[in-house]
Amino acid sequence: MKKNYLILFFFIILKFILQYSLIGPEYELHRDEYLHLDQGNHLAWGYLSVPPVNSWLALFIKMLGGSVFWVKFFPALFGALTIAVVWKIIEELHGSLYAKILASTGILLSVLLRVNMLFQPTSLEILLWTLMYYVLILYFNSEKIKWLYAAAVIFGIGFLNKYNIAFSVLGMIPALILTKQREIFLQPHLYRAGLVALIIIFPNLLWQYNNDFPVIHHMKELTERQLVHVDRFDFFKSQILFFIGSVLVIMAGLYAFLFYKPFEKIRFLFWTYIMTIGLFVFFKAKDYYAIGLYPVFIAAGSVFLASVFEKGWKKILKPVFVIIPVLLFLPLYQVAFPNKSPEYIISHPENYKKMGLLRWEDGKDHSLPQDFADMQGWKELAHKVDQEYARLSPSGNTLVLCDNYGQAGAINYYSNKGIQAVSFNADYINWFNLRKKYDNLIRVKESFGSKDELKETSPYFVSSKAADSVVNPFAREKGTAIFSFEQAKIDIRPKLQAEIDEEKSEY
Repeated sequence: MKKNYLILFFFIILKFILQYSLIGPEYELHRDEYLHLDQGNHLAWGYLSVPPVNSWLALFIKMLGGSVFWVKFFPALFGALTIAVVWKIIEELHGSLYAKILASTGILLSVLLRVNMLFQPTSLEILLWTLMYYVLILYFNSEKIKWLYAAAVIFGIGFLNKYNIAFSVLGMIPALILTKQREIFLQPHLYRAGLVALIIIFPNLLWQYNNDFPVIHHMKELTERQLVHVDRFDFFKSQILFFIGSVLVIMAGLYAFLFYKPFEKIRFLFWTYIMTIGLFVFFKAKDYYAIGLYPVFIAAGSVFLASVFEKGWKKILKPVFVIIPVLLFLPLYQVAFPNKSPEYIISHPENYKKMGLLRWEDGKDHSLPQDFADMQGWKELAHKVDQEYARLSPSGNTLVLCDNYGQAGAINYYSNKGIQAVSFNADYINWFNLRKKYDNLIRVKESFGSKDELKETSPYFVSSKAADSVVNPFAREKGTAIFSFEQAKIDIRPKLQAEIDEEKSEY
């Protein structure tokens, strides 16, 4: 047992080493991370696009100093804990040490390296899906009631982290009905556990009610702008690519849950996969929504294959199945992560282009992958806004108004002037402080929308100018303009309130 856990410890340490080596020093945080970090400064039971758990983590990161090390620590930790839970699932399924090593290698060298690279709810979501399947396995193997309540608590926390976990239960209900495990619906404690889950998620439901259910607007907007473009063939292709080194192990897991006699009590997990994937396909969900399904199948497949490889010539397949994810990961390491400088990528675009990594959401090829470009130029923007803010501060209160959440979040994260930038975009629309009068305005405008800013806003101020812009050639925000407006002629708060009301009316 001691040897087993030493090997698990090795995988966990390796996980942290890999996560911290995947991002080169030339890259900053991603635009989405700035929003999630700023939510920690505005605690609530919900936000326009996500529930509250990530904001609590953001507050904890702030208490730890808010450095990039801590921002990256928690997604890496959740990825490491996912490996540990898979290890425990294999123990519960009476798997061998080889099964644990096979599964841990597959989980380690997978899409989770990309997911666990950013501070966002998805890393914790995958961990909680895996943990919920684990405690349900414990329940059906032991029939101990405590595991039903544990599953309810995990679901409740998962719901407060990301609403996507509801699909795991929606897929599981018909799966249970199709198997002998349907007897669970006769268990009174199931409904008491459901009540526990409801109590946990109730504050968020109440927040949604009091705010006219913005999640519905968010889902509608997501459907109209993004999910409508989801290609179902691409969805299935991504399911293969996510754990490309463990595809055979996952297939073995699906087979084992359906036909392997030792797994008879947890056969519902096969149908859970089928039903959940079916729901995702029907609703044209994003491909990464399904990632949380796979760790438990990698665990089961590893246990099954370990039993198959125990006899005869099949023993020689043991090292082969462990080496496959390693060999498939090595070429991906060179291109799938921001571990090469922008200059290197621009001078060596062939492999990036071959894998389609240079194609942005506008359908065109660019010099850097879009995610990498979204990790450039933020410090420059914050520094230049700080400079202009310091110049204006002696003449009165200054409002920093941005076009998007990335700009506002980055300025608030990097600023050493205590700036609280806002935007009409995302959650920032709820964070305006209109209790005080603003004498000056710094307007941060995306490059394509900055042409008429001086003409439109200058009449409200005594003086105005184009103060600066982002010049980083690698940044997606390249050309973002910083306009400075000094000494307001009128109180601009009514105009701001009107724009806020107009934007909120769409919700």
